Amino acid sequence: MSKSYLSIERLTQKFPEGNGGTLTVFENASFGIEKGEFVCILGHSGCGKSTIMNILAGLAEPTSGVVKMDGYAVSGPSLDRGVVFQNYSLLPWLSTLKNVTFGVKARYPDWSKAKVEEHAREYLAMVGLEGDVVHRKPSQLSGGMRQRVSIARAFANHPKLLLLDEPFGALDALTRGTIQDELLKIWGGTEQTVFMITHDIDEAILLADRILLMTNGPFARVAESVEITIPRPRNRTEIIEHANYYPIRNHLVQFLGHRSKELAGQQSDAADLTPDTVRIDLTAPAPEDPKANDEDEPVLRAVNE
Repeated sequence: MSKSYLSIERLTQKFPEGNGGTLTVFENASFGIEKGEFVCILGHSGCGKSTIMNILAGLAEPTSGVVKMDGYAVSGPSLDRGVVFQNYSLLPWLSTLKNVTFGVKARYPDWSKAKVEEHAREYLAMVGLEGDVVHRKPSQLSGGMRQRVSIARAFANHPKLLLLDEPFGALDALTRGTIQDELLKIWGGTEQTVFMITHDIDEAILLADRILLMTNGPFARVAESVEITIPRPRNRTEIIEHANYYPIRNHLVQFLGHRSKELAGQQSDAADLTPDTVRIDLTAPAPEDPKANDEDEPVLRAVNE
């Protein structure tokens, strides 16, 4: 079987505790993400979601296991992996435009100044930032505008993998909804591979192709991979009318509310802990019952004589 574009293989993270012991956050976690796929991960605080994100970004080293992207092991930060943090992480002394051109120049050192600026303005326009606002510094922007800059900066660098660490967690509901729509629009045009942490179930259903569910720690693991069987493009005001929306949502709520606790703290053996695939689709045609037509049609038997 061929490997996924992003392959997480037997990943384990342990930290020393103050009493001299060792805390195993997660152990032997294994899952894959296909190229161009949008995957969200859900789990309670302390299960290791952000640790996995940092390992994928090359900002932390796992205790054991390996992460491979496009066939190569991930080691250290790289322009091939862009990160959008919850706290924006903009350079405060640079303007909105220069916060984006800073990364583009590093990504494409042979480009002219005019081409770099044109490219940066294009991605800022995609998130609704045009005109005089591109010359403002982060301190002169609202929280929603700052996150727009952060998203534009990440996409403008054309990373092979885009990592989103609860990017909308600090925003109000109206702003969050608007930027989610802008994110989907940009992603739909670039088809970049996205891995996103969120605590918002409805957000995950709207954005993701698949949702990974983690059990509680310690010894947390990625227990399930839930396919979002709702066609794209998706609209937040219409998605709730789809027949699969509430069955999927109820499954996620039940897992996070009950099963994540029931499965918590179970130490694994040496085998890979690949998540169980869950597919809920009430729109799929029901399989035909072979007994349904027994009375209408004769039974055919093979005779070997």
